[in-house]
Amino acid sequence: MCLGVPAQVVDVVSDSRAQVSMSGVTRLIATDLLADAPLAPGDWVLVHVGFAISMIDDEEAQLTLQQIKQLGGNTYEDELASFTGSKI
Repeated sequence: MCLGVPAQVVDVVSDSRAQVSMSGVTRLIATDLLADAPLAPGDWVLVHVGFAISMIDDEEAQLTLQQIKQLGGNTYEDELASFTGSKI
């Protein structure tokens, strides 16, 4: 299953790349789809297949993470492993 998962911006590397963290796992993502939204460390984004697809607030990030964990099985762990192993 492929989900959009919340990740917190750690560093803005360029106009089109940012370093983000999800549950302690950091990686570089593309931010090209957020053309009109300036990012800053601490911001939350919804990440799907290595791309930030939208900005979200802290409340939405926490709620989404909670809901993913409640899906059961290994859904959250599978997404975290996919997040760790995939590259843009």
